[in-house]
Amino acid sequence: MAKNQKHLRFVKGFLVGSLTTATAVYGALHTFKKKVIEPENAENERVEENRKRANRKSLQAHQG
Repeated sequence: MAKNQKHLRFVKGFLVGSLTTATAVYGALHTFKKKVIEPENAENERVEENRKRANRKSLQAHQG
């Protein structure tokens, strides 16, 4: 019976440890996305919008 209890404790500990590790990895990836990826995408969108605006202004300036 003691061997069975040790095995059960090991399985419980392994599952809890795996879940904790998976949660920590998810948190790290989510933080990286929020701090690095999303601001970079927002900056790219802003630059693209400014480029479109500048092209429209340039075309209007040479129309007449």
